Amino acid sequence: MENYEVLKYRESFKRKVCEAYLKGGRTKASIWREYVGHSHEHGSLLRWLRQLGYLPEAKHERRIFNPMAQEEHSESEDTFETEQLKKRIAQLEAQLKEAEMKALAYSTMVDLAEKEFNLPIRKKYNTKPSKK
Repeated sequence: MENYEVLKYRESFKRKVCEAYLKGGRTKASIWREYVGHSHEHGSLLRWLRQLGYLPEAKHERRIFNPMAQEEHSESEDTFETEQLKKRIAQLEAQLKEAEMKALAYSTMVDLAEKEFNLPIRKKYNTKPSKK
């Protein structure tokens, strides 16, 4: 194990490192190596995330991860990722509603054009292809 010195960093530097990690796409080790220059972060990044309010404070009890166990979650336990997913769902629902309205408008327009000009616009699916 390498000699690891406990260094004091400014809060602005800690925030910069934490935000680089939260952007995603990179490991803690690669970010730590880039910003601090050490190959191992020894839990410092996680500690900074908690100290600066990016994550809730750690409970002193250790839990064994059991994916089969179902826990009840309250609204206050929603994580940043959950909030982002909720926003994305709302955005997609709005896009779906707009697409449905466009489809209805298009269908109405075709109905009116067929009636007004007495032209068959929609394809008839029961017809045989023409021979050339």
